[in-house]
Amino acid sequence: MNHEADRFIILSDQHKGTRDEADDFRGAEQNYLAALEYYYVQGFFFVSLGDCEELWKNMAQDVMKKNETCFAAEKKFLDNDRYYRVFGNHDLAWKYRLQQDLFLQPVFGKKIRVYEGLILETSYQDNRYSLFLTHGHQGDLRGAGSPFSIWVVANIWTPIQRYLHISINTPATSFTLTDKHNILMYEWSAKQNNLVFISGHTHKPVFASLDHIERLTRQLETARQTGDVNGMASIEAELKKRKEEYAGKQQIRGMAKPSYFNSGCCCFEDGDITGIEIAEGHIRLVKWDNKQGAVQRTVLEEALLADVFQEISDG
Repeated sequence: MNHEADRFIILSDQHKGTRDEADDFRGAEQNYLAALEYYYVQGFFFVSLGDCEELWKNMAQDVMKKNETCFAAEKKFLDNDRYYRVFGNHDLAWKYRLQQDLFLQPVFGKKIRVYEGLILETSYQDNRYSLFLTHGHQGDLRGAGSPFSIWVVANIWTPIQRYLHISINTPATSFTLTDKHNILMYEWSAKQNNLVFISGHTHKPVFASLDHIERLTRQLETARQTGDVNGMASIEAELKKRKEEYAGKQQIRGMAKPSYFNSGCCCFEDGDITGIEIAEGHIRLVKWDNKQGAVQRTVLEEALLADVFQEISDG
């Protein structure tokens, strides 16, 4: 990998279903397709980082039939050797070659491969750095694909969701590091040598190991130092709103090592999707939404990879 020249978009947790009331992806499909078209034209590699399909609630053959448009958009990347697919806990079936041959190969062709993880290696100032990409369910006993968890989702949660039209995913503006699993992922990544860890699974975007409140606090300090009065007012209002929203939730401080990133998900209740971009020597947390009458891309956070490498460097 050449971190200054190569382009990657990392999206996870689409949870593509069968277009019924239990399909969390249905409302985000328009934003997802617009994002894929943009990244295809711009020459990005596409990493689909697990839970691409929702196979706890649905039969694989039904999901494949109901999402032909999305699969066609993904296949364009594969046909141009720019596609990597990773399995998660909700599409664990893709771990097995037989399931790949039965359901994925008829759609994607014989080139399709599914991995448990990817390692992208690059160099900076004579040091080697690794970007480790995997879904992130590993070590999560509740979400690792246990028979009981699958049974509960398929037989209890899914019928309720279909009847009451419930979604478990809050809008993409509510991202935080209060989730215990995200905290564990950070703690593991911080102990590794010259490694950036990128995962999904929790549906909660994380950028450079910082939760939303910590990021806002740092932005507020910068605005104060530069005398940006309007910026201070806007950030203070947002900070007050988020502190009220997260009241009573576990908060972690001092996660200064920017070793952990989370792509969020492609099935937020409001139709937004989030992902991690690597391009032009930068790493970015981006959101795609359709709140202004047209699908638009917004950069939520951005950093130079060189700066990230310096901060995690052990040399």
